Amino acid sequence: MSKLYFKYGAMGSSKSAQALITQFNYEEQGMTVLLLKPAIDTRDGVNVVRSRIGLQREAFVVEPDCDIAVLYRGGLHYDVIIADEAQFFTPAQIDQLRELVDEEDIPVLCFGLRTDFLTHFFPGSQRLMELADSITEIKTVCACGRKATVNARIDGSGRVVTEGAQVQLGGNDSYIAMCHPCWMKRIREQ
Repeated sequence: MSKLYFKYGAMGSSKSAQALITQFNYEEQGMTVLLLKPAIDTRDGVNVVRSRIGLQREAFVVEPDCDIAVLYRGGLHYDVIIADEAQFFTPAQIDQLRELVDEEDIPVLCFGLRTDFLTHFFPGSQRLMELADSITEIKTVCACGRKATVNARIDGSGRVVTEGAQVQLGGNDSYIAMCHPCWMKRIREQ
């Protein structure tokens, strides 16, 4: 019986690397993988999933109005679906992935952030938390050594940002993974 998996973590926790390693492992066993990424994520190229350690693969780009279940059923046969940056999928698309698990008996592994820079759920992540059969945290650490849970957005001078749009693409130049106490302390000190 296949499952819907949600593997989440803060920025820099190796989510994309683990997605790509998982794809490699399936392919090593002769299985076909549909690697998905949301269209909004253009940081490393429109159709590229790239990890910070340099692993990269081409992916199918999912537009916000794409029905993933229709896409899957109309294409080639795949043994597994892996979705990177799953927080950016719409709740309807998460429902479509759930439908594929249930009706096509295909495992779907989603990797992404749980919350934004203000610790609020992304809509796709919230739906995954509601529907996933398996939820796993991919851990990373704050500079103080505690477990990082906050994706702190920073400005050009290193100050923690507490206002703005939920989605702002960026990497180490725009975000720091922090524990909640360090995040709150930085905000208070500012």
